[in-house]
Amino acid sequence: MILNTDSTKPIYIQISEWIEAEILNGNFQQGEKVHSQYTLAEMFTINPATAAKGLNILSDENILFNKRGLGKFVSDNAIGIIMEKRKNKNLKGMLKELILEADRLHVSEDELIEMIKSFTNERKGAEE
Repeated sequence: MILNTDSTKPIYIQISEWIEAEILNGNFQQGEKVHSQYTLAEMFTINPATAAKGLNILSDENILFNKRGLGKFVSDNAIGIIMEKRKNKNLKGMLKELILEADRLHVSEDELIEMIKSFTNERKGAEE
């Protein structure tokens, strides 16, 4: 991953989202140690304090837990927490924007649902 320094999203948020994605992708397992703030700082050429801030967000959300003197580890329920968080934050936000745009374009609820079903079917067909 390459951090987007031109983004309005703070780097520490990008770090926390990257770690979340790594957990969801199975690159960090439950109970496994994640990279230290110093390793992250070296990987992404950022200040260790910035990396620590990204790690601390995940600790505050119980996605990571600290073992004193050993570092941060993935919580047993990390995947569930991340999925719920992303559903509530990302999907609901996207749905809100989708519904507002559909309203602006006078797309009915039934038509919008049919569009979603059609897209889902196309995606399933492409996977087979």
